[in-house]
Amino acid sequence: MSTLRQALYGIALLGALALLIWGQQQRISVAVGKAERAETAAKTAREDADRNLTTANTLTTTLKQERDAQSTLRTQQDQLRQGLAKRERTIKELKLENAELRTWATQPLPDVARRLRERPALIGAEAYRQWMSGRGAVPVAGDQPTQ
Repeated sequence: MSTLRQALYGIALLGALALLIWGQQQRISVAVGKAERAETAAKTAREDADRNLTTANTLTTTLKQERDAQSTLRTQQDQLRQGLAKRERTIKELKLENAELRTWATQPLPDVARRLRERPALIGAEAYRQWMSGRGAVPVAGDQPTQ
């Protein structure tokens, strides 16, 4: 019996060892699977980060261009304001110097000229088209009779 008992202990020991090895193999398989998923996730995260960096660089470049354009527009606006102020001063000076010009400037605009400046409140492109077509549009130069 002692031999049988030793054989059974040996078989039990081998079975326990086999179960331990099988359990470790399962843990290794799970760890390898997790590592592969982590590598895939890391690769995806790197790709996302690269895309985000590219987008950020593009946006930064666009922002710089827009700021430069705004600066240019501000400069042009300042120049236009200065030119307008200069023209207004010139007109005032001319009015002070020339009595005929001063008299002409104080007269109201003729009705024809005033109608050119009038415009009703329009809502939408269709209303604008209707207003423009109903005004007695000027004929095209090619449609005028020769004199």
